[in-house]
Amino acid sequence: MSTTTVCGDTSEAVEFFTPAGLCLKPIAKLNVCVQLPQLKAPGKTISNWEVMEKVKHMIRPEEFITLKIVKSTLEFIRLEGEIENKGKIKLLIAKLDGKTIKLCGFTESLKVRAAEAKINFPSRHDWDSYFRDAKNMNEMKSGERPDTIHLKELPTRWFASRKDKKKDIPSEQILRRVFDVFGEVRCVDIPMLDPYRKEIIAASKLGTIQTFSYGQDLTFDAFVQFKEYISFVKSMDALRGMKLMYKDEKDDKAYTTNIKVDFDKTKHLSDKNIRKRRLEREKLEALEREREEKAKKLKEEEERKKEEDRQRKLEEERDKERKRQEKIQRKIDRRKEREAIRQQKRLERKRREEEEKIRLKIAMEERRLLVAQRKLESLRLLSELFNRIKEDKLKEDLVEWEKELEREKLRQIEYDRKRKLEEEMLKAEAKRMKKEQLAQQEKDLRDKILKHMKEKEEKEQETQREELRRKLSGKKKLKSAVIMKR
Repeated sequence: MSTTTVCGDTSEAVEFFTPAGLCLKPIAKLNVCVQLPQLKAPGKTISNWEVMEKVKHMIRPEEFITLKIVKSTLEFIRLEGEIENKGKIKLLIAKLDGKTIKLCGFTESLKVRAAEAKINFPSRHDWDSYFRDAKNMNEMKSGERPDTIHLKELPTRWFASRKDKKKDIPSEQILRRVFDVFGEVRCVDIPMLDPYRKEIIAASKLGTIQTFSYGQDLTFDAFVQFKEYISFVKSMDALRGMKLMYKDEKDDKAYTTNIKVDFDKTKHLSDKNIRKRRLEREKLEALEREREEKAKKLKEEEERKKEEDRQRKLEEERDKERKRQEKIQRKIDRRKEREAIRQQKRLERKRREEEEKIRLKIAMEERRLLVAQRKLESLRLLSELFNRIKEDKLKEDLVEWEKELEREKLRQIEYDRKRKLEEEMLKAEAKRMKKEQLAQQEKDLRDKILKHMKEKEEKEQETQREELRRKLSGKKKLKSAVIMKR
């Protein structure tokens, strides 16, 4: 797959198709060969990475865009490097060719040879001889003569239409406009745009037709056929030794990519193959329509079955609902019957009660005067009784309230006593802590004074010893003098 890199030097760029921001830039590659010494010690190896780093160091301040190992043997390592500016090829060759490098662990120097790399690109002799010697070619027919370019690994987004919402699909119109600069284009084909191309290639019996990779959206292959031979020659000459460059107006950067260019050897855009692909496409479209029709019928059948199942389930639900409603209605009817019986019983009971009331009313009328008199007396007695009960209740409530006040007063006294006791305990604790702190400070001060006195005494003893040494040094030499304190 082709890789797109940022281009930092656009001085050698040649305008290709300005509306699409496309340019051509010369490919600057050189071959570097490093002669290796004979490995005498067993297990000793040469690091390819170290060799590459040495080569990179030799060309500074210049840098390689890419540097890779093409071939590695016991005698030599061949590297291929690419730089941005082709005009600096000679400078780099002068820095590398005939020079030597030294590797860690080897006493021998490694000789370096460098030369400009040959670009693998078909020449005019290649296509002329191919079509001249090919037996199945007819130079009088389009597609069977040198008039078609086969391009590989073209970046998809560089040839996508700006107006099209699908940014990752190349446009045949843009590709045609790009190559119209060399002459009138007869036909353009981008295989990835044909959804049936994979099946057409698989069904084809021609072993010479090239297969394509589908599903990728970063690069694509294309065939461009010119009407005139001179247009084909111009395009091949223009693309020889060039890579494609794209200037992005949004971020104001330039990008380059290597593309593969060759003349078509498969008669891809010949009238016969175009017609054959068209017929195959029509067959596949017919099969696709037939499959769609079958799928549609199958889907309709499934929907019909689903609808029947739905109707059946709906009918079953309706039957269940109807039976449920009938069951509910039977329950309501039975409840109504029971309610009617109860209502009839209530009416009968009420009638009997009314008769009993009338009878009692007649009896009560006879006793009304007596009952009224007794009632009046009872009211007087009750009034007097209630007044006495009220007075007793008020007295009891007053006594209970006084008792409650006394209890609340006692609780307040107890609470004040406890709070005072807690305050005294806190004060005693604070005094105790302060006393302990003072005692600790006094102890620390005493220790400090004792230490100071001890140090002073030791200094005085040391002074006495020094004076004794000085007095005795004039008489005779002493080996040692130690004064011990008892």
